[in-house]
Order: sequence, then structure tokens, then C-alpha cells
Amino acid sequence: MTIGTIAGVGVLGVVAGAAHADARIDWATGFVIADGVGVADRHAPSPAVARGTSRRGAEEAAMKQIAALVPTLPVATGGTVGDRAKLAAGVTLAAEPETDGAWRVTVGVPIEAIRQAIDGPRAWTPSGGGAAGGDVGPAIVVVRVPRSITVTPAVGWRIAGQAVATLFVGKLPAWVDKATPVVRVTRATRGELAIDKPAGNASTLFVVAPE
Repeated sequence: MTIGTIAGVGVLGVVAGAAHADARIDWATGFVIADGVGVADRHAPSPAVARGTSRRGAEEAAMKQIAALVPTLPVATGGTVGDRAKLAAGVTLAAEPETDGAWRVTVGVPIEAIRQAIDGPRAWTPSGGGAAGGDVGPAIVVVRVPRSITVTPAVGWRIAGQAVATLFVGKLPAWVDKATPVVRVTRATRGELAIDKPAGNASTLFVVAPE
């Protein structure tokens, strides 16, 4: 699915393959996600007791799918995550117990955690502004991609020379308000987006969307 000039996986991409058939990449929320089911132990004395082991089984089943998918994620500068880093830890996003003691869970690995596994954690400075200015600056910046420029969702896009957190969306989510700074991509080279004016820093979330 292609979203405007953001090509490739689109807002929600599913990578096929038996080992991770139910795992999926959600570039718009910034997670690699999978569902898992933990079957209840029929020999447990009660459903409450069975849930202890079935929850772990459900989470392990989901992580197994994610572990197969994450290494295949594209990196903006070329290659895949599997060439650069090991799997980041997952978090349980949703969990639903069944009456018989089984669990159904949704587990996700943040794409930003994968990026930091490759680039390392950002350096923080206690004062100042701009790229070296700690957390001074906007929390969110919208990055508009013109129709003439193609940007494929990938891990590790740098924006104006900075290693930053990114989301790739087809349309802006409701939590982006009219006061959010907006910049425009002027060039997309190997792993780097040039923008028309300085905006944000390493603590900013850059939301990339087509014009």
C-alpha cells in the first residue's frame, strides 16, 4: 500500500512468511506487533492457576513471531535490521483472559527501540537549543513529503542530520494540532531527509506525511 509519496509498506504493512505470518509492522504507531494465544493447562486445579502459565505462553508465542519479522525490517541507509542489531524487548499492548484459563495477548516492539539498538541512545545535554539542546524544542514536528519525492518507511531515517524518532502516516492523527511546527522535505538521499528549515531536535517526534 502506498500513502501519497510515502511508498513501500504504507501505514500498516504486513510481511508475509510462515514464521511470522501474524506479525505486522505499523509504521503509523511505531510498533512491530503480533498476537499470541496461550492455551490453558487442562490439568491445572482451576482457571486462575492455569492463567499463570498460559499468559507466559501467549507472550512467548507473540514474541517468536516478532523475532522472526524484526530482522527483515528495512534500514534507511540500506540493508535490514538483522544486519545491524539484535531484537529489542517487547511490551504487552493488550491482554484478554479466557474463562477456561487461556490468554490472548498483543505484544509490540517499538520501532524507536530498534532504531536505538542500531544508533545507540541519544546524547542528552541539560541546556541550550537545537540539535545539541537536550529536550528544548517542540515535542512533535510534521514533515510533509512533496509528490515529487518518494520516501519509503524504514528504520533510522535521519532528518536534517539528526538521528530522530519517526512515524510514517497517510494522514495526520488527531493528536497533531494546528500549532505543531511543519517542515517540508526538499531532498531524500540515502537514509537522510533534508528539510526546508531547522526544526526540532533529538528529543522530537517527527511525523512524516504526504502533502
